[in-house]
Amino acid sequence: MSNEDFLKINSYLSFFLGEEEFATHVNKVLNILEMTEITEVPKSPDYMKGVINLRGTVLPVIDTRIKFGMTPTEYTNNTCIVVMEVEMDGEIVQIGALVDSVQAVLELDDSQIQPPPSIGSKYKSEFIYGMAKNEEKFIMLLDMERVFSSDEIVSLREKTNEGEKELDPNFVSEIEANYNLENEDVEVKNEEKQEIEAEITE
Repeated sequence: MSNEDFLKINSYLSFFLGEEEFATHVNKVLNILEMTEITEVPKSPDYMKGVINLRGTVLPVIDTRIKFGMTPTEYTNNTCIVVMEVEMDGEIVQIGALVDSVQAVLELDDSQIQPPPSIGSKYKSEFIYGMAKNEEKFIMLLDMERVFSSDEIVSLREKTNEGEKELDPNFVSEIEANYNLENEDVEVKNEEKQEIEAEITE
């Protein structure tokens, strides 16, 4: 998505990493989760904390602070996981991004958005496509498509697949059991419906 397309969207979710405030487009955000147990995956990149079970889907969880060259996340009551979509090479990848706290949903006008600084920023400029001034403070607007390289996305996928094996072995069987139960319920209801219809026609 081009920067021009980005600027047409006015709603952003802001969050803190340390004392710095960042924001990403709400159309990239799928969910905000409370902190939960993360299953580690051996030999993962240092920024990948592990995987979690999100409604039957194995989701890789990223320590956003490490990815941005900051110290690792220290868990608090405000720490949460922001589930985002990232488009890479035409494919949509879901990730969970650890943040220190979620701040607010902001409505930003184009007039509030300035180009990112070309020098002097301690964060990689390719991650940031703009700076927004809100209540006398600046918020860094993230381009999530540029946070991860193609190779990193491939690595995340591989480690996510490995992480599925690290999760509770009962996890998959429980999903399959629930699915089978749902199907059985549907079949029973269909049979009951047919019996009732037969009685009415008689």
